[in-house]
Parts: sequence; structure tokens; C-alpha cells
Amino acid sequence: MRKKEAHILIVDDDEDILFSARVWLKKFFTEVSCLSQPKNILKFLSEQQVDTVLLDMNFRKGFENGQDGLYWMQEIKTLDPQLPIILMTAYGEVELAVEALKNGASDFILKPWNNEKLYASVNLGVDVSRKNKKLNQWENINIKTNQYQLETQSPAMQEVMNQIERVSATDANVLLLGENGTGKYVLAEHIHELSERKNQPFVHIDLGSLSENLFESELFGYKKGAFTDAHQDYAGKIENAENGTVFLDEIGNLPLHLQTKLLSLIQNRKLSRIGESKERLLDVRFIFATNENLKKAVAENRFRKDLYYRINTVELNIPSLRERLEDIPTMADYFLDKYKQKYHKPDLLLNEFLISELTHYSWAGNIRELDHCIERSVILSGEKNLKLLMPQDEESMLREPQHDNVKSLNIEEMEEILIKKALKKHRGNISLAAEDLGLSRAALYRRMEKFEL
Repeated sequence: MRKKEAHILIVDDDEDILFSARVWLKKFFTEVSCLSQPKNILKFLSEQQVDTVLLDMNFRKGFENGQDGLYWMQEIKTLDPQLPIILMTAYGEVELAVEALKNGASDFILKPWNNEKLYASVNLGVDVSRKNKKLNQWENINIKTNQYQLETQSPAMQEVMNQIERVSATDANVLLLGENGTGKYVLAEHIHELSERKNQPFVHIDLGSLSENLFESELFGYKKGAFTDAHQDYAGKIENAENGTVFLDEIGNLPLHLQTKLLSLIQNRKLSRIGESKERLLDVRFIFATNENLKKAVAENRFRKDLYYRINTVELNIPSLRERLEDIPTMADYFLDKYKQKYHKPDLLLNEFLISELTHYSWAGNIRELDHCIERSVILSGEKNLKLLMPQDEESMLREPQHDNVKSLNIEEMEEILIKKALKKHRGNISLAAEDLGLSRAALYRRMEKFEL
């Protein structure tokens, strides 16, 4: 019988009880820990991930009314209200059992216990714990915090949407290609919502914003003690997407040594955490995205050829906004409605002249640039008339001080000015701005977050 992946904590002041319970439960669960002093419970639970607690009801000599167990159960519930707790006592009065269950115990075990009953109770507690954790993580999965504009009048985009409808019903790997800001995240989530996995997790992992030394631990997780700061087992983001969809954005940023591990995961659907030799079976669907030319990256030996052919079962090229000018009026209205509500300016309108301005601009930053343009325009407009602040109009706002006029030599202030200048110069293109500044994409993302850009 394969052991269930779970951590059980037994708390009892009788060493014989701890030993016998641990030996029995260790046959069925991967990790069983013991504490003889209840005062150590909260510290232990704050440092470890536990699925079920088996808790004695009497710790003080001469006290056999079960109040110790009820007290510590409430302390645990304060720390983790949904953690299943099974109470144990040698003094099995019905009234005590009823009180314990009323106060949140998941079950009640009498000493000496029946081994099968003990296993069944703990196993049920583990199942409940897993269900609670998943519900907590994904309880809002069907509540859309962002509704997206997916209508399109563009023939090129209509073809993409038709392909998405056909591929969504399958579990095929999808590679989304397109410039920054073309809506790859929105389309990945749309594929998930049209799939049979729609009621399961959708996990977005932006590889461009992760520092290289965090790649592996964030994606694959780690075992307690695998490295200095690994104080407890940690399930990586891919593992947390079990039965759902993993969206790996900026796949071109994945280092070569992790490309090998990802290829193995995609092929075998098995994952190993850092510091762990055993493999975990996974059921996930993968969607990938990048604005890089992966064929060129393969030719330059920066991207594995076998991984490239594995991830692009279906390859969708997302047109830039300048290739779908028909959609600009609809998108602009969508963003305007969004920000009129957010900033309490219900009377603002886009007239034909403003629409014409929008459609005659190149939009190097694509939909994201249009979104930001409309938001800034709403913020800076009066209550009645929309003043359209086109990106070229921002030069006077972002114009860097001339060397003769610089009043501060503070390095952080100058760094912020240079980043703004690079982003302005390249119209929001992160890759080009990062190259101009001599930074990696990840380093630029961190600085943009730091300065709230």
C-alpha cells in the first residue's frame, strides 16, 4: 500500500502512546511527528505544515475532565481554524465527546483505541484538510475580478479566437506568441475558462519577473532542509495547479538547466521537489507564452530544440494592436467605462475626433499601452470633458532634467529617472528598455516594482 502524502502531529504526555500511535500511523502516512508537551504545539504548527492533529485531552496529573484538550484545541483553532483535530482520552464519557465535537473536534478516539478506527479517523481528517486547503486557495475561482474585452472585429484576431475555441477542449500544449501587451495572459485564461479544467486552478507564473536563483524553488517546490532557509516543505507553483492549468509566461527566460527539468515534467507528468528523490504524479495542462523568437533562440543554443517542439503542439500568433485597428474603438470604450467607474467620472465620453487620434497612433506597447493611456486620461480630465493624453504628450511630463538643472545627485532618484526615460523611449517595451539600460528583464521588473512604475 502506497503511503499517503500527509503530515500527522500526535500530542500526548505518555511516551508509550506516542510510540505506538506513531508506529501504526507511519505505515499509512509519509510523516508523523510527536510532541509530549502541549506548550510546544503552536510553535510547531507555525513552522510546519500539518494535515491533522491527534490531541490528548488530559495533560495535568489529577485532572481527568478533558479541559486541557479542549483548551489546546481552541488555541490550535485560533491559529488554523480549519485544521482537523482528533481528540483522545481514556475517560470516554458521552457528554465529553459531545462537547468536544461541538467545539470543533473532527472526531473523538477512546484509549485504548482500535487501530483500524484510528487509521480511518486520521485518514478522513487528512482528506478534509486537503479539501479545506484547496477550497481556501480557489474559493473565488468562479468570481471574476477582471472581466476582459474579447470581442473583435479584426479578421486576424477572429482567426485566433476560432483556433482557441478548437484547442480549449483538448489538453494540448499551447504556445502563445506575440509582442508585449498583446493580451497573452488574457487569452491563456480564456483557454482555461473554455476547458474542462475551468473549475480547477489557473496558475500564472511570470518567468520574466523571477530571479534566476528562485526559479527552481518557486516552480518545483522544496523539501524541508533542502537548503538553509527551507524550514518546512513547500509545494511549488506547478504542484499547486494540480488538475488545473499552468500558464508559463516569458518561457524564453527559463535557464537551460531548468529547461531540461521542465521537458522531463511535460513528457512524464512527474515532478520532484528540490532535495527530494521521490517523484510526484501531476495532472496539469500547460500554456506557454513569449515575445521572443524561439526559433532564433534554438539556433543560438539558448533554448532546447526538443523543448521547443514539445511546448508548441498548437502555436498561436497574437496580432499586435496596430494590426487590428478595427478593435481600438471597442477597447477604448471598454477601458473608459472601467476607469470612469473606478475614478467616479461617469460623464466622460470618447468622441469621433478622439477615436481618430487613437487609431492613428502606432501603439508599440499594444493593448497595455492603450489601457494606461485611457487611465491617465481619465485621471487628468475634468468631470465633464475627456482630455485624451496620448503617449507623445507625456514627453513634457517625463522629460528628464538636463545635467545643468539636476538638483539632486541621489542615486535612487537618478535610477528612477533613467528607467522612466528608457521606458518612454521604447514605448513600454520591457525587453528593449532593459537592453538599453544594460539590465536583465527580471532586474528591470524588480526596479519598476520598487518605483511603482
